[in-house]
Amino acid sequence: MATAFTFYQFNNFIKALPNPKVLTQKDSPTTSKIYDRNGNLLYEIYEEENRTPIALADVPKFVRDATIAIEDSDFYNHKGYSPKGIIRATIHNLTQDTLEGGSTITQQLIRSALLTPEKTLKRKIEEILLAAWAEKIYSKEQILEMYFNQVPYGGTSWGIEAAAQTYFGKSVKELTLAQAAVLAGLPAAPSRYSPFGASPELTKKRQEEVLDRMAYLGYISSDERDKAKSEVVNFKPPRTAITAPHFVMYVKTLLEQFYGPQIVAKGGLRVTTTLDPDIQQIAQQAVSQEVENLRKLSVGNGAALVTNPQTGEILAMVGSTDYFDMNRQGNVNITLALRQPGSSIKAVTYAAALKSGFTAASIINDTPVIYKTVGQLSYSPVNYDGKYHGAVTLRTAFASSYNIPAVKVLDRIGVKTMIDQGKLMGITSWNDEGRFGLSLTLGGGEVTMLDMAKVYGTLASGGTKHELTPFLKITNYKGETLPNPIGNEVVKATTPEIAFIISNILADNSARSLAFGTNSSLVIPGKTVSVKTGTSDNKRDNWTIGYTPDFLTAVWVGNNDNTPMNPQLTSGVTGAAPIWNEIMSKILTDKPDKIFSPPPGIIMMPCYGRLEYFIRGTEPKTGCPTIKLAPSVSVAPTQTTDR
Repeated sequence: MATAFTFYQFNNFIKALPNPKVLTQKDSPTTSKIYDRNGNLLYEIYEEENRTPIALADVPKFVRDATIAIEDSDFYNHKGYSPKGIIRATIHNLTQDTLEGGSTITQQLIRSALLTPEKTLKRKIEEILLAAWAEKIYSKEQILEMYFNQVPYGGTSWGIEAAAQTYFGKSVKELTLAQAAVLAGLPAAPSRYSPFGASPELTKKRQEEVLDRMAYLGYISSDERDKAKSEVVNFKPPRTAITAPHFVMYVKTLLEQFYGPQIVAKGGLRVTTTLDPDIQQIAQQAVSQEVENLRKLSVGNGAALVTNPQTGEILAMVGSTDYFDMNRQGNVNITLALRQPGSSIKAVTYAAALKSGFTAASIINDTPVIYKTVGQLSYSPVNYDGKYHGAVTLRTAFASSYNIPAVKVLDRIGVKTMIDQGKLMGITSWNDEGRFGLSLTLGGGEVTMLDMAKVYGTLASGGTKHELTPFLKITNYKGETLPNPIGNEVVKATTPEIAFIISNILADNSARSLAFGTNSSLVIPGKTVSVKTGTSDNKRDNWTIGYTPDFLTAVWVGNNDNTPMNPQLTSGVTGAAPIWNEIMSKILTDKPDKIFSPPPGIIMMPCYGRLEYFIRGTEPKTGCPTIKLAPSVSVAPTQTTDR
């Protein structure tokens, strides 16, 4: 009885499979559309209009060889699937940094043309069965030809002829070996390896993997491989009509990762995003104009991100000064890139310190210190102004961004404590904890702008971390609601009391005036805004991040290739701060001033000549003692410093 039931279930499973014979029948794809939050069209993703069929005979042999080498070297020997290939890919992906697929060319064709992108055992079994079925219907040449005309190569390019025209402005018949290797590497992850994507350096890395594989299998000689690797590959600039391109390409990548390229290109998605077109225009104009003014200071690029910290909605995303400026790698989205945050990361240090018992009135000695570790060089932090400032409060040390007190605080609470706090607040890149030391509080650990927006958004929202999202609603063309690729995860990353004290310190213009003066670009007249700057070693990265309860703006300037900017660039005066000021000033123009109100767990008492805020239970029971501020003493810096 059980055997009969199993046979019945299997028979129904087989009957439900699509027939591979439809591979040769015409599809009826539906355009997907991406809108801003007001319903304005940003971009259309379509498939049929940008597909140019080509006969296999017109595809050069080295193009076919490149694809077979990287995707399915056993193509002419298997019957549609390769157990050996699946095992090899599994081992490779578990032990190497690069990705290798376990699917054959036939399986990829089936997956692209007939199946959904869901990653389940059931779907994998369907894929294998249909691939074996297709191999009984079609010859290897027919399958390879359908593959070259069916699979996605990134963007709106489906099929290798459309890809050749899109990326190189020529027919596939005119490709060089170097260009063919680029195209052959795209189908495995079109958005990841796209030369127009956020990380075009991966395009070159993938191309070299293809060429190495071709040489290993004997398709080309070592000399041909090396010559192709050294060839300068120039790409045809994209000309597709698009608004807010960095944001749109970020959205498109998330959609493809979640739904699969086929659904995105042909499924008729209707995507309403969080983008505010007015704020996007303000941010893009500010970044482009100010970076142009800063070129004399060796500033080559800039980026900006604006969010709603109460929801995590991305209101504007400017990944560079000009997305279409290929000569300056304008298509690289710096908001997604790992960069050193400089002193802007001190918000994490001091949030962890307040959790560990420090208060805004804690006294920290800004005096010389040397840290020695067995087997390592000694470490002696210095301040950006080359001075020691004696006994200072945590409020002053943080607001004026003194380095030595921050390092001393981190030494007290422990690097692990800061790392854990950073992860809670949204940092995703601090996984190799063993490589971080006390310089972490000065920006020694790379982060993305998206992560920094989450960190500061946590403070703006009273201690709650929201995942950043570009999506308001996704439906199909019939109006049926589809799942959101970004989960609505909410994490209590710190307490409302700690978030309030940090925000209050960062809005204290008096406390930061020792470092920045009273009329810096960090001040927006008539508005209460919490703001922090950061500059990495040798001025390779310059940041300003500031927020109100409703708006958060993060700005970066620097160079894509990590070359230093001019030493005359001054944090809080030039660089990112004026861009930040222009964006926030325009956003807040018609908005009422909104301050951060003390939560119930906060008390206020006189301390060191001002009314200071304390988390209830941490206030000094006998009042704050009298301290004598030591005069600043000049000292020769021993390393590049930050604020």
